[in-house]
Amino acid sequence: MSTVDLPLLPLGRGKDLSAERGVECPGDLPAASDPDLVARAQAAKEALGSRVFVLGHHYQRDEVIQFADVTGDSFKLARDAAARPDAEFIVFCGVHFMAESADILTKPEQQVVLPDLAAGCSMADMARLTQVEAAWDAMAAAGVQQQVVPVTYMNSSADIKAFCGRNGGVVCTSSNAQTALEWAYEQQGPDTKVLFLPDQHLGRNTAVLQLGLSLDDCVVWDPHRPNGGLTEQQLRDARMILWKGHCSVHGRFSEDVVDDLRAADPDINILVHPECKHEVVLKADLIGSTEFIIQTIEAAPAGSSWAIGTELNLVKRLADSHPDKKIAFLDRNVCYCSTMNRIDLPHLVWALESLVDGVVVNRIEVDPETEKWALVALERMLSLPGKTAKD
Repeated sequence: MSTVDLPLLPLGRGKDLSAERGVECPGDLPAASDPDLVARAQAAKEALGSRVFVLGHHYQRDEVIQFADVTGDSFKLARDAAARPDAEFIVFCGVHFMAESADILTKPEQQVVLPDLAAGCSMADMARLTQVEAAWDAMAAAGVQQQVVPVTYMNSSADIKAFCGRNGGVVCTSSNAQTALEWAYEQQGPDTKVLFLPDQHLGRNTAVLQLGLSLDDCVVWDPHRPNGGLTEQQLRDARMILWKGHCSVHGRFSEDVVDDLRAADPDINILVHPECKHEVVLKADLIGSTEFIIQTIEAAPAGSSWAIGTELNLVKRLADSHPDKKIAFLDRNVCYCSTMNRIDLPHLVWALESLVDGVVVNRIEVDPETEKWALVALERMLSLPGKTAKD
C-alpha cells in the first residue's frame, strides 16, 4: 500500500487549497493592516455610485457594516436587494446561503457578489441535499412520506429550499416559524408530520413553546446514522422530525451561565435567539429573532440590565449604542460567528475595486431549476399571514 506524504501546516502558516475553498483570491487582496483601506472602500463605492448596493448582515464586523447601504437579517436583506432593481451589483456582506437567496429574488441581470467565498454557514452545511433525499426515501419506506411536509429555515442552501418547494413545503424565518408550522400542519390533515430543516433547536422551541407539542412528539433525524438513528415506529409516532443541525454560535450558550448571571444580578433580563438550546430558552425571559432582540433593547428603559444570547458582533454593537443600559454577552467565552467574520475590510475593498475595474469576482449564481423550486418555497412563505421579512 502506498503512502501519501501529507504536508503539515503550522497554525497561521501555509494553506491547503484543496481542503478549504475561497482561501485564495484571483487578484491582489489588500493587507489587513493597510491604513488606507477605509479611504479605498469609500472611493470604490463613490466610483460605482448607484450601480452597487451593499448589504450588511447584523453579525458583520463594524469595519464592514459602516459601508452597508442597508443592514438587517438574511431574508430582509434579500428583499431589500430585490427592491433595488436598478442596482447592477449586489455586494452581500453575509454568508453563502444569504447571497443565494438574494440571487433568487433579484432580476437575472443583477449580479450578486460575496466578498469571500469561504463565508459559509455551518448550520446550512449540516443538511446536504443527498442526505435529505435519503431521509425522504426512508420516510417513504416507513409509509409516512405522504404525511410529511418539509419546512426549512431560511438558514439553508438553495437546493434544500428547492427540495421543500418540490415536495409541498415552505421556507420560514425565526420570526414566522410558528406561522409556517401552523400552515404545514394544515396540509395533510390530523396525521400531518413536519420535517424541520436544518436547525433542530428552532424547530423544537417553536413546536413545544408555541404550538403546544410535547418533547415526546419530537424526534431527531441524524443523517450520519443508519435510518437517521430512528425506527420506523418512531417515525410513525412522531409529529415533528427535527434534522440534527444547529448554529455553532447559538448552540454554545448554556443554562448554567444563566443561573450564574441571575445569582450575580437578580434584576437581569435574559434575552435569547430561538436557535439556542431548549434548556437555555426555558430559562430565558424573552425569546425572539435578531430584529426582535434589537427592538427589545431599543425599547428597554435606561438602567435596565440584559444578557443577550446571540452573535457577539451584534451584542457589542448594541452595548455601544445603548451606554445607558447594562448589556452583557451570554457566554463565558468570546464567540464570533467565524464564517461571518470571513467578510473583512480587505475582502470588501478587493470586491469593490474589482467591480470598478470591470471585473465581477465571486459571483453567486443559483441554477435555473434550483431557483425555480426554491422560489416556490419562498413564495409560499410570503403568502403566509403576518410579517415575514425578518429572521
